[in-house]
Amino acid sequence: MMRSASDAGGLLPAANTSQAAVPSSFANEVVRWQQSHGRNSLPWQNTRDPYRVWLSEIMLQQTQVATVLAYYDRFLQRFPAVGELAAASEDEVMSLWSGLGYYSRARNLHRCAQDVMALHHGQFPASAEQLQTLQGIGRSTAAAIASFCFGQRVAILDGNVKRVLTRVLGFSGDLAQAAQERALWSLATELLPHDDLAQTMPRYTQGLMDLGATICTGRQPKCLLCPVQALCRGRAQGSPEQYPVKTRKLKRSAQSISLLWAQRPDGSVWLEKRPATGIWSGLYCLPVFDSDDAFRSLLPEHLAGRVEALPAFVHVLTHKDLHLSPWIAGFQADQPMPEAMLSESRPAAWFSPEAWPALGLPAPIRKLLAQDAAHPSAGRDGF
Repeated sequence: MMRSASDAGGLLPAANTSQAAVPSSFANEVVRWQQSHGRNSLPWQNTRDPYRVWLSEIMLQQTQVATVLAYYDRFLQRFPAVGELAAASEDEVMSLWSGLGYYSRARNLHRCAQDVMALHHGQFPASAEQLQTLQGIGRSTAAAIASFCFGQRVAILDGNVKRVLTRVLGFSGDLAQAAQERALWSLATELLPHDDLAQTMPRYTQGLMDLGATICTGRQPKCLLCPVQALCRGRAQGSPEQYPVKTRKLKRSAQSISLLWAQRPDGSVWLEKRPATGIWSGLYCLPVFDSDDAFRSLLPEHLAGRVEALPAFVHVLTHKDLHLSPWIAGFQADQPMPEAMLSESRPAAWFSPEAWPALGLPAPIRKLLAQDAAHPSAGRDGF
């Protein structure tokens, strides 16, 4: 399961009012199924602590549960409450997040924690409307926190829930269109439980997530195991896989990057902080160049010809393939980084083998540096 944020809102357009309404028993069936067959043992469940729920919701955006589990545990060990997270340095937060991807989430997480402390006296707001005023919390995330922690009657609409609801409702509107997504928000709100909200809203919200993650999957949904199969228009039509409808698809792109792995005899490596925008923003990284030619053009004479090209490799992001070409160079103990290869006005320094693992590093850079033992001739003694 992973979450996808959505912040649309509005009223149901007339084009969709002809769709048959789902019986009020839908919410009851979801609640009943979740209690007996849903997932009830994840570490962020069975709690009404908004800090823990918020942390899990942010981590689960575009990320699988199996990946999040270890990160969630490490974050709570280091930052057991929102105050500790707010007081931490950005570098420490980015270090713990390193490898989880979508690094803007980590920066927003840190800023949100600081705002909770400064603006709300260390307490998360109890309403979805107020939660949305915090950094990095969109409509669906705010609704999840308000539902789980405060029993508020508000709908979530992450990727799994969109799939469940569009199939059950036979909702054929193109979700690439804002009006159609607003329509689905409206229908999702209509389906919410009405009674005993403190108990039913957390169960119902979790139940929709669980159905989408384990039963109503993107491919080969397990309709025979679904608690709402009798209500599902997609199943009645014999083609639940055609939902949800979303025509606009993000095109994949590719980018070539050359990297300088400068290393001193004691194993120290030169790392610089990336800009606040763009790829790997805010993380520490090896110096980046647009191409091998650009890299070689900046090499001073005393280094030219004395660098070693390492095997190029591809790092796959959600919508982009990074073609990485690393070059390793050995520096003497007191040899500075050439001025031509320095980035302007960004923090940069030599970091020892004990120091760099604690920095926030892009996953491919961390993996590359961890291969140091495989290249004993790559600069331990300098050139």
